[in-house]
Amino acid sequence: MGLDKIISITGKPGLFKVLNQSKNGFVIESLTDGKRTTLIGNQNVSTLKDIAIYTYEEEFPLGLIFKSMFEKEGGKTSINHDAKDADLMAYFEEIVPNFDKERVYPSNVKKVIKWYNQLVDTNFDFSTIQKEEEA
Repeated sequence: MGLDKIISITGKPGLFKVLNQSKNGFVIESLTDGKRTTLIGNQNVSTLKDIAIYTYEEEFPLGLIFKSMFEKEGGKTSINHDAKDADLMAYFEEIVPNFDKERVYPSNVKKVIKWYNQLVDTNFDFSTIQKEEEA
């Protein structure tokens, strides 16, 4: 399973895995508690593969950020997403040194760190992040 099968739903906490397509939408499963539900078409959804962080040069794909965090932390969870904003921003600057500090807010960084930790907790295979994103 790659990042193209993991989604974030506006207004719902956590991440979800897309299991199958149904007549009315998609069957999804929460990565947190494993509950399955049907996602209907009128909800705002983003796949993690399509999300990127602003840098001063270009947008940096979320998958590469996760991969960098995974390598930095040695496969373990990172800083707690409830840490102080200054600590979160300093940690994130170690991962993405040239991120655009005017367009990337602490709430964005908090979400990225929370998602990374959730993926680590569910034993996500970070080797599935394709080399194509690095090109």
